[in-house]
Order: sequence, then structure tokens, then C-alpha cells
Amino acid sequence: MPWLVSSQLDCVSSSPSQRECERTAFSFYCAVREQLPVWLLEDMRGMEVFCWEDGQPRAFLPSEALLYALVHNHQDYARYLLDSYSLSVLKAPRCSFCCSRGSGAPHLKMAVRYDRVAVLAMMLTTVKDRDLHGDYLDSCGGGCTHVADAGKTAVQLAVELSRPDCLLLLLAHGAEPDGLDAALQRLVSCDTSERRQAQRCLDTLLLFLPKPPPPPRRLLDEPQLWQSLLGNEVFRWLCGLAPPPLLLQALRCLARSGPDRISSLPAFLQPHSWH
Repeated sequence: MPWLVSSQLDCVSSSPSQRECERTAFSFYCAVREQLPVWLLEDMRGMEVFCWEDGQPRAFLPSEALLYALVHNHQDYARYLLDSYSLSVLKAPRCSFCCSRGSGAPHLKMAVRYDRVAVLAMMLTTVKDRDLHGDYLDSCGGGCTHVADAGKTAVQLAVELSRPDCLLLLLAHGAEPDGLDAALQRLVSCDTSERRQAQRCLDTLLLFLPKPPPPPRRLLDEPQLWQSLLGNEVFRWLCGLAPPPLLLQALRCLARSGPDRISSLPAFLQPHSWH
């Protein structure tokens, strides 16, 4: 798992010092899992907890602590780390396998994978306040292939895992609406129990598309299927045969002014209503 340090991945510890690092690292992991107070976690991280790197112990970095807070949804600790360390806490930790310096946005993708909507909102606010959009939000992880979800952006992962709330936050903060074909594939291939979340992801992407891309081949190959899933007006729009439905156009304006504008609408004006 990407938040574990190298000493936790080794089958056999090579020294008493390394075993002691493993013990303290595990105690820190458990302390975050138990939602212990922020001051106590920071005392542990600063004075009592160590991980093993390059043959010697070192303290956990704030960016590594944030990964733990994400996994266990410790919102108070995440807020403290973001307020105290700003953008530095969002730097990718060093890869445990190849020891290369991390790149990309692993914290965003971790938040999406565990559906940590509240912490994701905190991180996106930090990024927005420091005017760091674009490359960071749309990062797919660079050259290291050992990290979980390498090669995917946070938006693509949100579509793949059907995380509509995370997807709306990412897109409303300026991430590229990449993944229409994956969203269509997810909608047609998912179980009935997952259909609603997959549909919400597709609807959210449609709100942020600047214009419909060239018609996906799957729409043209099975028009009756997709007309029943998307509705005739949306189907014709995606195929380039008609303008977007009026409700969709209105919702697109609202979506760009903030994710809360969409979620606060009554049910009959939610995105699924245009189908």
C-alpha cells in the first residue's frame, strides 16, 4: 500500500534499530486510526515515531502523516497538517520500492479511492488559495510505476470508482473533465446496485465538458441502448446532432460557480432530470 514506508514492506528486519522503527511506525498508524488528538499525534511524529530510510531512522514527514489521516478519515489531523504546512504537505513521498522522489498528486488520488470528500475539499481549498491548479490537479504521477493508481489522474480514478462527490469537487476546482469514454463504459458495465453512482459521474462530467468531443464509437454502434440510458436529447448532443438540452445548459452555468450550487438544488432540478 502506498502509505507504508519501506521498512514495513521488508519481510525480515536487518537490525534492532530497524525493528524499533517498524514498531514505532505501526504505533503511529494505530494512533491515527484510533483518532487520537492532534497534539498527541504531532508529539509522536516529532519525538517518538521513526521510519527507516537509507539505512537510518528518520521522522515521518507531514506528507506521510497526511496519507495516514486520509486512510483513517482523521479530519482534524488533516486540517491541522494542511493549515500548518500548506503546499509542502501535498508533496508526493519517496517511493518505497525504487527510492525515487515522488511526483504527482497521490493525496488527491488517495482521497478519491477512500471517498474522503471532506478532506479532499480541504486539500482543494489549500491548492486554490495558493493558486496551484492545472498541472497538480491533472497530474497522473510521472515516471514511477510502483505507486498505486500510477498513470491516472484523480478525475479518471473518480470515474473508474464511481465517486461522484469527489468528481464534482475536482472539476469545480478546475481539473480537466477527462474520462467521458470511461464513464460511458462504467455506466453500461456496472451492476444495477452501482448504476446510480456511475450515472451521477457521467452527469457530472457532462456539466463540465466545454463542448462534446467526437462521438464515442460505442454510441454510434448501439444507438438504441444509449438512447435508453442517456435520454434522446443528451444522446443527440453527444453525437453532434443537436444542441445541449436547456436544463443541461443552465446547470453547466451553476456548476462552474461552485459544487454546492448543484448539490443544494431540489431533486427535480438535479442533473439526472434532463434524461
